[in-house]
Amino acid sequence: MNDDATLEAFRLADSFLPVGTYTVSYALEAFIADDRVEDASDLEALLETYLRRQVGPADLVALRAAHAAAREGNLKTVLVADRRLTAATLPAEFRESARKSGRRLLSLQRDLREDPFLERYADRIEAGEAEGTYPVVLGVTTGLAGVDEREASLLCCHGFATGLLGAAQRLLSLGHTDAQRVLNGLRPAMRDAVDDSAERTIDGMTPFAPLIDVLSAEHERAERRLFVS
Repeated sequence: MNDDATLEAFRLADSFLPVGTYTVSYALEAFIADDRVEDASDLEALLETYLRRQVGPADLVALRAAHAAAREGNLKTVLVADRRLTAATLPAEFRESARKSGRRLLSLQRDLREDPFLERYADRIEAGEAEGTYPVVLGVTTGLAGVDEREASLLCCHGFATGLLGAAQRLLSLGHTDAQRVLNGLRPAMRDAVDDSAERTIDGMTPFAPLIDVLSAEHERAERRLFVS
């Protein structure tokens, strides 16, 4: 990648990015409330499950498809990836969070630079013909910026993990050093998730983490919630 693409990847991976991911915990709040996650070890095991069973088999597959399609100017495939990822994501909270953060990222990118492909994509979302999910928008964004596909996939894994670690610091007695230990320990799972996604097509999205789906459904109906998902 050239320097501009590398710097763009750094910017997109920064928690400072204003896309609202700090408001979501992807059912982590429910796991903690149910005493299923009590310390850093429990947290690392759960995040590894997310990466291997959900992010890799679904989010990264959609990201890769959107990345390649954006580089080819193929909006149709981007829309297919959007719809397929939405259909494969069972928890309603996850679908809504992906839409909100994805549309915020798309709006941010349109504010920063002019690109006809982004405008066409935004028009289809506004017309109700596309979802604008975060992994797909990230794939489009990184593809147009010249960020390599594998680096974009690793970026997505890193952003997902750091987002949930940030949520964990507000929900658990988790210090910054412990958070870094967990993040470091998740590197093999991130690499494996990226490798797994490379062998799948859009129709081959198979996320499978039943307990996460169940606790997400419970979280939707919780009387008190700190996070929206």
